[in-house]
Amino acid sequence: MTAVDFAAFVERLAQVSGEVILPFFRSTIGAEDKSRGGPFDPVTEADRAAESAMRRLIGQTFPAHGVIGEEYGLDRPDAEFVWVLDPIDGTKSFISGMPTWGTLIGLMHRGRPVYGMMAQPFTRERFYGDGKRARLRTLATTRGDTPPSEWTTRTLHTRACASLSEATLATTSPLLIRDDADQAAYRRVEGRVRLPRYGGDCYAYCALAAGFVDLVIETNLKPHDIVALTPIIEGAGGVVTTWDGDEAAKGGRILAAGDPRVHEEARRLLLG
Repeated sequence: MTAVDFAAFVERLAQVSGEVILPFFRSTIGAEDKSRGGPFDPVTEADRAAESAMRRLIGQTFPAHGVIGEEYGLDRPDAEFVWVLDPIDGTKSFISGMPTWGTLIGLMHRGRPVYGMMAQPFTRERFYGDGKRARLRTLATTRGDTPPSEWTTRTLHTRACASLSEATLATTSPLLIRDDADQAAYRRVEGRVRLPRYGGDCYAYCALAAGFVDLVIETNLKPHDIVALTPIIEGAGGVVTTWDGDEAAKGGRILAAGDPRVHEEARRLLLG
């Protein structure tokens, strides 16, 4: 099977997870701190219930596949096909009532990301890609007070950006870059860009794929934070690596860019 063969199944996973999550959004849901004394790292009942629902569907449909999830860890991570799940990427935004969160569903084949989706059930947006092409499916806009009822799909393309002086840079928060050297490296890049923006979580990477953001820089990412986003970014024509230029799938210090020229300029500054 190819990545394309799994596209319909990924839609089912997005539907199932969204049905679980939405009743909790902008409700009185509480959050547990799983940081064990470190910086606040919330998890909610919605996170756990959505991942359980997706794992159950994967197990029923593809029993030989592995799963890596934020909440319930590793299950056969060395399988030929491995699903990488983050039920709510941006839980801090979620519990704050802000819609800049999403469900990340990634598929790896023999250790490489081959398909990914970021599903935002509240805004009814699904960004998806296979490394060669990326698309956004959402409800078509309407005029006046008529509610949208028709779906529209468009192909995503990153935008050209020749230098940092022309770039829009996104990061979830500079406060999450805890290493002093990494913080200084990030500030070198931020000081050169035209516009820095904070608070995007997974949404920032999709905005990059859609041509609205030029750079995303973050640290301390796990595979479940980036695997699903990689085929979307690359499918839209972008570049995503570690700061050192290695593959992003294992996480760590991540640099994503819409244009290879600004990716290289930012990488040189990050490495000093």
